[in-house]
Amino acid sequence: MVETLSTMLPLGTKVPHFRLPDPGGKLVSSDDMSKAPALLVAFMCNHCPYVKHIQAGFAEFAKEYQKRGAAIVAINSNDTEAYPDDRPEKMAEESQKAGYTFPYLVDETQSVAQDYHAACTPDFFLFDRDGRLVYRGQFDDSRPKNGRPVTGADMRAAMDAVLAGRPVPPDQRPSAGCNIKWKAGNAARSAH
Repeated sequence: MVETLSTMLPLGTKVPHFRLPDPGGKLVSSDDMSKAPALLVAFMCNHCPYVKHIQAGFAEFAKEYQKRGAAIVAINSNDTEAYPDDRPEKMAEESQKAGYTFPYLVDETQSVAQDYHAACTPDFFLFDRDGRLVYRGQFDDSRPKNGRPVTGADMRAAMDAVLAGRPVPPDQRPSAGCNIKWKAGNAARSAH
């Protein structure tokens, strides 16, 4: 298991537009969430041990903050031919099993991951009500086998600040996880 860190897209970046299908084919757009006081975009997949490690905590976090008005969406950008566990039908099963209450979308062309400079799973991007990036980085400091509990502390602090209209501290730690599984040709384009 090789750990990859997020690229830490510059704070203040406008939300990169996306319009992607969920596993059932329903299209979801970033425009659909533009009125929310906060938008969290998470890049994840089914098979990554780092995602599995925070899965229950992230599902609970999403339920809690969606009730407070936050929009949350997850995107799977992995090469599903090389990693069949990440195919759309498996994503639908994973959503149900994990209790995800947010759209879990398919980025078949991997262009959305490239637009976000996403590098790993999980990789998180939090935007404020003006569509500006205010947090990118880790859910918390728990990792598989490090013995720390999954609390979502970093993400909770950032989300609480955004929902309260306060600035998010700029001292942010990158997320860590498995690298996004790029298709041939996309790997070179994804290196920023």
